[in-house]
Amino acid sequence: MNAPVDSGPPLRGSASSPKNVLLGVTGGIAAYKTPDLVRRLTARGCTVQVVLSRGASRFVTPTTLQAVSGRRVRDDLWDDAAEDAMGHIELARWADVVLVAPATAHFLGALAAGLAGDLLQTLCLATAAPIVVAPAMNRQMWASAAVQSNCRVLTERGVRILGPAAGEQACGEHGMGRMMEPADIVDALLERRDGPLAGLKVLITAGPTREPIDPVRYITNRSSGKMGFAVAAAARAAGADVTLISGPVSLATPAGVRRIDVETAEDMYREVHRAVPGTDIFIACAAVSDYRPQTVAKEKIKRTESDMRLELVRSPDTLASVTALPNPPFTVGFAAETHDVEKHALEKLERKRVDMIAANLVGPTCGFDRETNALTVYWRGGRQHFGESTKCELAGRLIALVAERYRAERGSGTPAASRGQKPRR
Repeated sequence: MNAPVDSGPPLRGSASSPKNVLLGVTGGIAAYKTPDLVRRLTARGCTVQVVLSRGASRFVTPTTLQAVSGRRVRDDLWDDAAEDAMGHIELARWADVVLVAPATAHFLGALAAGLAGDLLQTLCLATAAPIVVAPAMNRQMWASAAVQSNCRVLTERGVRILGPAAGEQACGEHGMGRMMEPADIVDALLERRDGPLAGLKVLITAGPTREPIDPVRYITNRSSGKMGFAVAAAARAAGADVTLISGPVSLATPAGVRRIDVETAEDMYREVHRAVPGTDIFIACAAVSDYRPQTVAKEKIKRTESDMRLELVRSPDTLASVTALPNPPFTVGFAAETHDVEKHALEKLERKRVDMIAANLVGPTCGFDRETNALTVYWRGGRQHFGESTKCELAGRLIALVAERYRAERGSGTPAASRGQKPRR
């Protein structure tokens, strides 16, 4: 999970009503961004109550945060004036969401362990509101096994993790660990509820897979993941709750998107089937390896013979396995072809029993490893061609078409989580 993620339930309340945001600030250098974060939240109609951890005031003052929030900052579990009336319980009940930004490695560990060592930790245990954290730390700290393990625990418990982002860090290093920018945090936090996919759960796969040959070699393909990531961003912008399962790529996670990283085709199969229950729309953009080595050498294979034979076996077919479920989601496949694009796409549409298939030509001068693409989308009884443009523009057009076809095929578009998925005809 050495990449940005975003997970968890939507906020309570309607799209137009102000939300009570309890903003926890912990002791990291990124705390200097929190006055801007408070300002942006209040501009969007939120009431913000700031709670500082013990170390946070070394980076940003209570006076500054009180000025921008208009509310007295809380920082002490033993505040006599507030605790006479069990103030920490009242705050926990008051909050529609608890946002911790920045969230240090120490705070993530304390939250995963269920500790209540200060006011902020206690509030997180005492609240029934969704908890959202925006990690910020050195890239090596973020990549450490302990932090990644704590993040997995928190995600499993329903805590949303926004970011971190990649970039220049205060320590002078460059990599994953920067807190997401305040504007992106606010956009991710305040769910869009008026888009064509509002209220729907969308699962997307992206990128290549790697099938190991030995500890240093693997079979893979030229997929960059850019199209899949663009589709995830477009689906999120359309109001969907998006989970992105990605093979190994060097791309930042779109804001507001939950991300799960995988390596092999078997990993992809397993994680898709964990995530697919309750999914309304499944979009399979990933270039999953069709074959994998039958055996994987435990040590590096040495160059001793003039030739070497590699036995390959079929990898699990994730797309076909999803459409074969008793109540499958509306499923969109991708077909990257080097020739006879329409023929192979239509064959895949029927063979895999998908609802739609987006096909494109790939080769040395098109498709993979480029910023542009072109797509032709097929479904039973129809087709739509999208000429060459940026992958972001294409993704927006594709998602608009998917939303249109989804509602045409699945009626009113009531989410699967509340109605049960409609069986395939």
